[in-house]
Amino acid sequence: MMRNVVMFGLAALMSVGGAMTSAQAAPSVERGDYLVNSIAGCGNCHTPLGPNGSEMDKALSGRLVEQSDQYTAIAPNLTPAGEIKDWTDAQLMKAIREGIRPDGKVLGPPMPFEVYKGLSDSDLSSIVMYLRTVPAVENDPGKSEYKIPLPPAWGPPITTVADVPEGVTVEYGAYLAGPMGHCTVCHTTFGPMGPMFETHLGQGGVEFPGPWGVSVSANITPTGLAEFSDADIAKMITTGTRPDGSAMLPPMPYGYYAHIKPDDVSAIILYLRSLPPKP
Repeated sequence: MMRNVVMFGLAALMSVGGAMTSAQAAPSVERGDYLVNSIAGCGNCHTPLGPNGSEMDKALSGRLVEQSDQYTAIAPNLTPAGEIKDWTDAQLMKAIREGIRPDGKVLGPPMPFEVYKGLSDSDLSSIVMYLRTVPAVENDPGKSEYKIPLPPAWGPPITTVADVPEGVTVEYGAYLAGPMGHCTVCHTTFGPMGPMFETHLGQGGVEFPGPWGVSVSANITPTGLAEFSDADIAKMITTGTRPDGSAMLPPMPYGYYAHIKPDDVSAIILYLRSLPPKP
């Protein structure tokens, strides 16, 4: 049941080849700006890094995200100077939500397609509208290379995904922590096929190497959060600071999360408190 809430592959939320099940909000550049630069944290992967962190004068122009024995992952240039300038809005939406390029090729990790499939039509349209308005930055970060086989698709084609009503609710918190913010991906224990949502949702334990060393995603179920108040959790999410004042490590995009609306933070916390406790 909880996996259905997180993955949003529900009949009530997503229709594959069917009709919408609820009214959609009107997409807007303002909504896209808010999502991209807060909970979605797109720039955490798509903005080049300099010696002092993200180079915001080159925002969203792409960079090397991860290099391993399995693949070299390049986040592409999402500004109007990048390849997507020649894509239609529908093609860009399909690439984000389904991981399928206009030429039919499948995009690979670490894009979290396992939850992006639950992005609502209106929110995804808003994101695309916003990306069309950002300053064009000439930057060619290169192409991703995969030494592992990619699936022919990350799931069945998606026709439409309905909105989840905004509010301080478990349901909206699940949407923000799942499809929009993909918190549940990084904070769910990985198995051979990726995050084990069915059995280890929110249990953490995923290692993230980087210039900071190696950080490990925390248990965000009620077990791991038991010692923290809601205010403590909100502070950790939006400032990267623990209650004792110590700094938390990347790759959580605290600079972006600082812009999440307080009600949205409260919805996320409400959802996390509702998860089945995991050791």
